[in-house]
Amino acid sequence: MGARRGEGDVSRMNQSAAELTMVRLFRAPAEAVFDAWLKPEIMVRWLLTRAETNVLVKNDPRVGGGWEIVDRRDGVEYRAVGTYLEIDRPRRLAFTFQMPQFSDAVDTVTVDLRTVADGCEMRFTHQMVVPHEEGWTPSDVRAAISENENNIQCGWERMFDLLREIAEGRWFNLQDGSVLI
Repeated sequence: MGARRGEGDVSRMNQSAAELTMVRLFRAPAEAVFDAWLKPEIMVRWLLTRAETNVLVKNDPRVGGGWEIVDRRDGVEYRAVGTYLEIDRPRRLAFTFQMPQFSDAVDTVTVDLRTVADGCEMRFTHQMVVPHEEGWTPSDVRAAISENENNIQCGWERMFDLLREIAEGRWFNLQDGSVLI
């Protein structure tokens, strides 16, 4: 279990690239973890939302298909959208990620799964675009990248705790993959 951050030197049009990699172990088959990323009835329980705050989960799980999640917290709606770039069950999933109310930036998320002795290992990579203002000093840019990475990492860590509960059988029948809701 860990996280690795990589600051990119790619600055163009007032934005920088950064990468966050996190690794998690699950006592569950790779298929269960993979399916939790794609099945709306499971996504609503952990991915950028919770059942009690979810407004919408739409998903077209095919390369080129889109996904959308809308969550309402404290009277504010948060919308996340993306397009699937790669789907290779149960090994790899890649998609774009955007929260249009905050930025026009489009990030890329990649999830790689591999079977290990007691379940599977998930390697999660979030390649992010960090917008910044013209005239910012290199120090300002580094601070913005660091803040963005920290916020994103904290959010994903909370979601991965929920994903663990789901994938490790609290809501899954691990024998046949059916959802126990």
